Amino acid sequence: MKKLYLIIFFALIIVSCKEQNKAEEKPVAEKKETPFVWNGANLYFLLTDRFNNGDTSNDINFDRSKKTAKLRGFKGGDLKGITQKISEGYFDKLGINAIWMTPVVEQIHGGTDEGTGITYGFHGYWTKDWTKIDPNYGTDKDLKELVETAHKHGIRILLDAVINHTGPVTDKDPVWPDEWVRTDPQCKYDNYENTITCTLVKNLPDIKTESNEEVALPPQLVEKWKKEGRYEQEVKELDEFFTRTEYPRAPRFHIMKWLTDYITEYGIDGYRVDTVKHTEENVWQEFRKECDYTFAEWKKNNPSKVLDDNGFYLVGEVYNYSISNGKQFNFGDKEVNYFDNAFNSLINFEFKWNAKQLSFKDFNEKYNQVLSNDLKGYGVLNYMSSHDDGMPYDPAREKTFETANRLLLGLGTSQVYYGDESARSLIIEGTEGDATLRSFMNWDAIQNDQKTQEVLAHWQKLGQFRKNHPAVGAGTHSVITESPYVFSRNYSKDTFTDKVVIGVDLNQGEKIIDVTSVFENGDKLKDAYSGQKVIVNEGKVTLNSPLKTILLEKI
Repeated sequence: MKKLYLIIFFALIIVSCKEQNKAEEKPVAEKKETPFVWNGANLYFLLTDRFNNGDTSNDINFDRSKKTAKLRGFKGGDLKGITQKISEGYFDKLGINAIWMTPVVEQIHGGTDEGTGITYGFHGYWTKDWTKIDPNYGTDKDLKELVETAHKHGIRILLDAVINHTGPVTDKDPVWPDEWVRTDPQCKYDNYENTITCTLVKNLPDIKTESNEEVALPPQLVEKWKKEGRYEQEVKELDEFFTRTEYPRAPRFHIMKWLTDYITEYGIDGYRVDTVKHTEENVWQEFRKECDYTFAEWKKNNPSKVLDDNGFYLVGEVYNYSISNGKQFNFGDKEVNYFDNAFNSLINFEFKWNAKQLSFKDFNEKYNQVLSNDLKGYGVLNYMSSHDDGMPYDPAREKTFETANRLLLGLGTSQVYYGDESARSLIIEGTEGDATLRSFMNWDAIQNDQKTQEVLAHWQKLGQFRKNHPAVGAGTHSVITESPYVFSRNYSKDTFTDKVVIGVDLNQGEKIIDVTSVFENGDKLKDAYSGQKVIVNEGKVTLNSPLKTILLEKI
């Protein structure tokens, strides 16, 4: 019996000690899930036809078999190819949380020569039918699978919207009726009117977006839909759309209905909108209204597929818009605000020039000033190279690490153009015009070239850090030390707070970093670039590595 009492006594002591230890333990703060923030997103832009060929059986359609000028025909990239790379984790490793792809709607069937040789609509901007996916890119099922796969990886999908024009006229693609399009005059770009009520180039019919006159469906669409067995369904849906909205059956509203169908049917997260300044600003306010309505309906009808409470994202291409202009774009005789009631963000054509002309310190301070004041609540989409900018930051790919630093550690949304991360050449011998920017993705170099792999590894580390920390792109910026250049970013919304410290072009070896303004003594930090873990002591951390970059985060 005495033995039993002793056992019970010691058991009680052990339990008591455990309870005391629990009481003395510091409560561990629950780690909140990192929110997705469009203004700090890491967005990947690709030409659907030039990224990855996942299905060689769809490489030729509609007898698009004429010999084209170099890099001006279809090359086989498709939706399945993109999905394949999402599934393999390529974008996860690169820290990508949004993908924008060029338009996937059915393109003109013929080829045309704009002065640079025979060209097909491989790029997606020469629409024949907004209601159908071009078979060169894939099928309805392929797009559905792409969006669903992307969402499982936490990646949002942007399609590309064109309301301004149809595709060129060819022997296979008749011009749309006069009440739908104008074929002249050609734009002079010297004032507001000469930029909008005109054709962008010769043989690119301009949609009469200013018209409120009711129009009949183009006969070529009626014939096509009947042949495909879907005329009655398309007409029924149009009737329902115009009954609900009470819009006149004008050209632009037909196209808005067709574009918002991609929200209804696939649950896409946003649109990059083409040729914004070539269309009246009210068109984009109307488009915003319809996108918001349709996205809200999609969320209501698909509660299990909703990723978050973000609204539908619209980013506009106002050619030559610069962040220095704030909300205004100047046509010379008129200024227009495309942000309010329309776009979340505009593509920033100034970014690459700022990167060339300003020190990293001045560069960051400029963007912090504008985004915290004139553009507060809105954003810009920054890029270093793109599909139609003939003066990229680094065409010869000689500054790939610097390019990544400026883009991925900069304020605003980053646009990684396919191949930026792998030094895909932007100088292709024998090409004319923008074809030099549009070669096929250099997967072979990624697999086999050590230098390419080193470049990719740098982009991956910075990209993942950006993805994990909204503060990098959407936070407020503060300088810690000018030399060496170390700065902090701070982002707060509701109950979520994110703080990071970043250093670039630092000395190799030992680095003593003052983090007093950001972290507390005893905080455990990790350098996401080298993988080292450190503890804040007397307001400082000490790292030792041959690397020149630090990306400090709390763990």
